[in-house]
Amino acid sequence: SVIRVIRLLKVLIQSVCVPLFSVLHEDLSISGCSDYDGEFVYTLDGEELVYADFKKEIIVDAQPPFVGHISYPAGAYDSAKVQQQQCRQNLRFLRKVTKDLPLKQVPPSNVVVYNRDEVDLGEQNTLICHVSGFYPAPVNVSWTRNGEKVSGRINVPLPNSDGTFTQISRLPFVPQLGDIYSCSVEHPALPEVQTKIWDVEKSQPGVGPAVLCGLSVVVGLLGMATGTYFFIKGKKLQVIGGS
Repeated sequence: SVIRVIRLLKVLIQSVCVPLFSVLHEDLSISGCSDYDGEFVYTLDGEELVYADFKKEIIVDAQPPFVGHISYPAGAYDSAKVQQQQCRQNLRFLRKVTKDLPLKQVPPSNVVVYNRDEVDLGEQNTLICHVSGFYPAPVNVSWTRNGEKVSGRINVPLPNSDGTFTQISRLPFVPQLGDIYSCSVEHPALPEVQTKIWDVEKSQPGVGPAVLCGLSVVVGLLGMATGTYFFIKGKKLQVIGGS
């Protein structure tokens, strides 16, 4: 029947829409320290929202301009400083009780370089070097453009569920035809520097085409539902008219 067909198509449409528009998110607050440095960051779904710059003594908003910004609590920098003091106390204690334990080292299991947005020559974009599956943190990440060193920014190491870490470095750039970029990763567990190459001529599209593809599938299913409804309705009218 028409109702049964429409119900079936609704199920198909919902099965496409649910993965595309999931509303589940994961937020995380991370505080870490060493003898000479410290980190304090709020993240959402693995992306930085804000972080503390202890050299400039400020909280930095790391959210891109094209998203609705999430505010952070007043006094966040003072809270970060207090947590750094507590972290160094804990660090001294842990060194005493674990000094005889061997240090486990795990090299990065995955290093990927990709462009954040679809590449348009001459238009501002961002390269991302995603390093995951290593222990202990951090990794050292460096960038080159056509063999010359360029400066990027790296976020704090984010813990994974298996006890390893993920770290992301970002490099703002303007793609020009023929440019070749590299991301090099150093870690104590790696026998040598691991390097990934990104070529403007061979770059992959950003996330935009994937989203458009998903929306096209939904629109196509809606069109199928409409066409099927009128086709069955027309058949019924023919049967009635002929009887």
